[in-house]
Amino acid sequence: MASVLVVEDDQFVRSALIRHLSEASHTVRSVGTALEALREVAHFRFDVVILDLGLPDLDGAEALKMLRSITDVPVIIATARDDESEIVRLLNDGADDYLTKPFSVEHLSARMAAVLRRSRAAGGEAPPPRVIRVGGLSIDPLRRSAELDGAELDLTRREFDLLTFLAGRPGVVVARKELLAEVWQQSYGDDQTIDVHLSWLRRKLGETAARPRYLHTLRGVGVKLQPPADAPVAEPPA
Repeated sequence: MASVLVVEDDQFVRSALIRHLSEASHTVRSVGTALEALREVAHFRFDVVILDLGLPDLDGAEALKMLRSITDVPVIIATARDDESEIVRLLNDGADDYLTKPFSVEHLSARMAAVLRRSRAAGGEAPPPRVIRVGGLSIDPLRRSAELDGAELDLTRREFDLLTFLAGRPGVVVARKELLAEVWQQSYGDDQTIDVHLSWLRRKLGETAARPRYLHTLRGVGVKLQPPADAPVAEPPA
């Protein structure tokens, strides 16, 4: 099982990749632009990135160079372009493999497995990403599971993403605009969306807005997650 970032602006292709990779027991996150991809790799650990070249905000070749400036995660280019000179250039610029569309899911899975084998052989078996602990909260980003005081939390995908994002920055006030951009992947939106999800999350954490324990709202500023006063000191992710 691998943690995969899919960077693809075609919604049909993107949905198909997410579905098939998830069915193969991989953990998948997806974005549709190069800038979103850069934010993702800055905040989360991935085993492999599947990168389309025809992105709406930045050509994938430039996105590859920018990714290589901040991470050594294996990158598989997936695109309809089949020019040999461009393939060579991208491989020289840091791509680990190249797939020309259309391709089968089995082909992609085989290429991913080969890239991961090479990556692990070169750097040794990478340790699993550290579980995030904040007070009695324990969050495993790779397995997408969360516990509170040893009891598993039943969270929706969005609730988990929101909790993980805030727990990765314990004690830091996060602006609503940043939450929309990072968790909802939207440049603008209705604050009520955040309020509703925070309300659901608080309920599952056994608290309320009037009597918060972990989630604290600073009116007009943003939201922060911090351990209760009597809880252990927060442990940020690696």
